[in-house]
Parts: sequence; structure tokens; C-alpha cells
Amino acid sequence: MHPRIEDYAIIGDEQTAALVATDGSVDWLCLPRFDSAACFAKLLGDEDNGHWRIAPVGAERCTRRAYRPDTLVLDTEWETAQGTVRVTDLMPQRDRAPDLVRIVEGLSGRVTVRSTLRLRFDYGSVVPWVRRTDGHRVAVAGPDSAWLRSEPEVRTWGEDLGTHSEFTVAAGEKVAFVLTWHPSHEPRPRQIDPYRALEHSVADWRSWAARCRYTGPHRDAVVRSLITLKALTYAPTGGIVAAATTSLPEEPGGVRNWDYRYCWLRDSTLTLGALLAAGYLDEAEAWRDWLLRAVAGSPSALQIMYGLAGERRLPEYELPWLSGFAGSRPVRIGNAAVDQLQLDVYGEVMDTLSLARTAGMPDKPQMWELQRALMDFLATVWREPDEGLWEVRGGRRQFVHSKVMTWVAADRAVRTLEAHPELAGDLDAWRALRDEVHREVCERGYDPERNTFTQYYGSRELDAALLLIPRVGFLPPDDPRVLGTIDAVEKELLQDGLLHRYSTRTGADGLPGGEGTFLVCSFWLADALHLAGRTAEARELFERLLALTNDVGLLAEEYDPAAGRQLGNFPQAFSHIGLVHTALALYGDEGAG
Repeated sequence: MHPRIEDYAIIGDEQTAALVATDGSVDWLCLPRFDSAACFAKLLGDEDNGHWRIAPVGAERCTRRAYRPDTLVLDTEWETAQGTVRVTDLMPQRDRAPDLVRIVEGLSGRVTVRSTLRLRFDYGSVVPWVRRTDGHRVAVAGPDSAWLRSEPEVRTWGEDLGTHSEFTVAAGEKVAFVLTWHPSHEPRPRQIDPYRALEHSVADWRSWAARCRYTGPHRDAVVRSLITLKALTYAPTGGIVAAATTSLPEEPGGVRNWDYRYCWLRDSTLTLGALLAAGYLDEAEAWRDWLLRAVAGSPSALQIMYGLAGERRLPEYELPWLSGFAGSRPVRIGNAAVDQLQLDVYGEVMDTLSLARTAGMPDKPQMWELQRALMDFLATVWREPDEGLWEVRGGRRQFVHSKVMTWVAADRAVRTLEAHPELAGDLDAWRALRDEVHREVCERGYDPERNTFTQYYGSRELDAALLLIPRVGFLPPDDPRVLGTIDAVEKELLQDGLLHRYSTRTGADGLPGGEGTFLVCSFWLADALHLAGRTAEARELFERLLALTNDVGLLAEEYDPAAGRQLGNFPQAFSHIGLVHTALALYGDEGAG
């Protein structure tokens, strides 16, 4: 039986990440970066597409597992008839080469443990040559090479195109495995001490977590979400990927399977706000700087997403040899949405840079010139239809959220000039633009008969993104049109207490099938309820959302209330950003450091 998405935990070194299942198998790992080809791709196929399982002989799911408090170090334990054993998984902060460390420790009795390693480079399609040298197993295929060793050394043999070990540990005994990747044309990388790496990793993560200023209710969930965001950060550039995976389905067996191992501008304001509010100023500034580098250039060429270092070309293609998670095909690499027009990203960029300036971050050279150029271009294109926040593939429309974010761009430009009159800019023109957009949205994007804003001009459909209207300041939280929109969204998009982002029944997104409830939208609903004075309901919803995290506190993109399972790419930055933001909004006065 294929593991469920919530059966996985993440470990990583802030340049890539691995997913570890409850049966002790590492089923996903891309090396050397988040967006590199996977060497373990069982997550999207089967065992022959690459995995590494360490578990007691004959055991299946673990008895229990947990992260060590305030770290990204995972402990997985099995209780067997012969005794109890623990496997500790981590990826230490790398010097140069990425390492995956797995430490087996006997806790009681004598337990026989088996390690089965099947390396399959290029997303599970390439079986490497494996040889033994100097106590290592060395796997090589094309540009990739990986070295496996153990301390102390245990007997290892090759069988069924895999590398196997079997050994017994008694209470207090340990065996550490280290898998190290490097380009095949380079010399063998420096060996790390796995036990010292564990000590340093625990100390480093706890030191980082201790910087969190939030001390209110559900602090553990907030810290876990912040650690997850840190784990999804590509440290060399400061970019934060939307998720560690590609093609985990929004509907089991369906085609809504996308590659999320890139950095989206739509996340930028919420990400920056969450990091600043929680006290992570260095990470916030690194994200702001990544954003400035990524969007530099012609405003007409602004993209909705970029690669880890700001790469612009992310061509989408399919991997036909992978059967997909739970049979969900196609498996996609890259993301064609990179070429879409999404006008809301101009508002996101302007809002993010405005927030950074308000928070006291030092301006970067050319930052204001970039913002002026963005505003000049936006003034010429804002009336155009676009694909919108949700990246629909059913044709462009006049999405209300896109227009609201156009208003945000103009509003933040006006506010910046009012606060900094020494800056150059056409204040009157931007005020006029702000007023014109506001007037048009209220006239064409609002349904007075039903007292609600709509998904796009002239439609009767709704969109959970409309809940952001009060948060971005477009209208006050107590405006009757805002209150009516909250009521309408709850009535039409709520399923078992959780929100869909929009109705897929109309076919407006151009895709067959459906999807689960979209978790960040439920966090937005909690925020809107709180702003509208319905704080008790907001906190009840927040508690319900917290209950959806898996056993180690992680959230995917979506949730299926009927099946009781997580859906979509995992772990999802947007979901965890929503958790942090809502906790700070609901309990900030109680837990501000």
C-alpha cells in the first residue's frame, strides 16, 4: 500500500530536502538542489525508482516518531519482540557536498536491522554502477556520484540492483550511515563525523528556533512552521521554494500535479511579514534581496515565479516512466505557469518592498527606481485580463483579486511617497490610478444582489482570495460588502469546515477533475473572521486547522475532509506561512516578545 502524504517527514540542509516515510524509507531526495533530479523517486513511482529504507527486519510502520524539539532532526522508533531501536535522520549543514546521515541506535534488547539502498539517478531512470573502495560503496552514473559508508563498518552486499546491509544492535550500540553526493568528475569529498554532525545540527537548530519572538498559545506549531520555512530556504540565495516536491496530486488519480520546487512572488509579502513578526530579520532581508535580484530587468518581463537563484526558464515536461503518487499522472518537471500573466504579482512586489522599508530594512541601490518602473508599466496593463492568482489554464479573465492587488501596488507607491517626499515619483498619477482601480472593482467586481465580491467581473463565482480584501486595506473589515463576502464564501466554498479556493465545477480553470480544500484559504478565513470581530469563530477554525497537521506538525497544500488525508505538494510553504500569520494575528498581543 502506497504511503499517504502525511506519512512523510522532511529533513534538509537548506539547499535540498529528503522525505522520510513512517516505514523508515527515504522516498524522495533531489541532489544537490531542491530542483535537481531526484536520486530517490519512490514517492512518485515504486521501489525501483530509488529509495533507502532502514528498519528492523520484518517491521513495517514505526511505533512512533518525532522531531527532536526545535530541530529538523528526526527520530523514528520501532518496538519489536526482540527489543527497541531508533533511527535518527538528518542532513547536516553542508560545507560543500550534501550528506544524508542515518544513525541506528539500540534502545533495548537485541534487534536485527536491515538497510536497503537503491540509488536511481535522474528521477529514478538511471541505475548507477556500484563498486567497493576503501570501505565505501561508490555509485556512479553520468554526472552523479554517491558514496556510502558506515561507522562502525558493517557487512554490505549487492543484490537486485541494490546495496544491502544487515546487522544487530544491542542497547547502547550505534551504527551510523553516511550517504554523500558529489559531481562524478570531482575527487571524493571530505568525510564528516556523523555523531558530531548530529550534535552540531541539534545545537544549530535550537539556537535558531530560540530567536522566535512569539511566546503565545500554540508556540510549538508556530516554531515548527518556521523551521519548515527555514528548511525550504535555499541558503545560498535566500529564495524559499513553495514545496520540496513535484507532482503530489491535488486529487488522487487526477492530473492536477505540478512542480512546486521554485520560488513564487505570490508568497512574498506573507513570507516577509511572518519572518519579520517572528523576529527573523536576517532571513527576511535575504528573501527581500532574492526578490530584488529575481525581478530586476524589464517590468514587462516580470514573472510569477523564478528558480532558486532567480532563474527565469523553467520549462515544463513530463516523466512517463514514473507511475505517479497513487497512480496520479502525469509527473511534471518544470512549470509552464511561469509564462502566464498574473497582474497580482506587481501588487505583491510593491507590498513586499513597502513592508521591508517600513520595517526599517536598509534600502538597496535602485530599489525605488525598480518600483517606479513597475508602476509605470502596471499603469499601462492593469485593465488587461490575466490568469490570476490560481494560475488557471482555462483562459484569461478579469479576476477581482488581480485588480485588488493592482490597487495595492498603487496604494503602496502613494504611501511611500507620502512618507518619503524626497523620493521621485508621480504622486498625483498614482493617486488617480488608485482611485480608478478602486472604483472599477467596486462597480464591476461586486454583486449587489448577493452582497459579495465575485471571482471575476460579471461572474457569479466566488474566490477565497476575496477574503484578503480587508487585510490588504482595500476596504475596512467592517464594511458591509466585506462582511457579505465572508458570508458568501463560507456558504458556497466551505466543505466540512474547510475552504475550497474556488469551485472547480465550472471548468473555468481549464482542468478536469477536482481538488481538496485549500489550506491557506482556511487560514485566510480565520484572519477575515478575526478582523470582522468574530474572533471566537476564528480561533475555533484555527484549532481545527492545527488538528490537520500530521504527527510531526507538517501540512501539505490541500486537505480532503471526506477521506481525511492531505493532498498536494508537501510540505507546503504557503500553508505554514498561513499558520504563522494567523497565530500571530489571533494571539499576537498575548505572545509578542
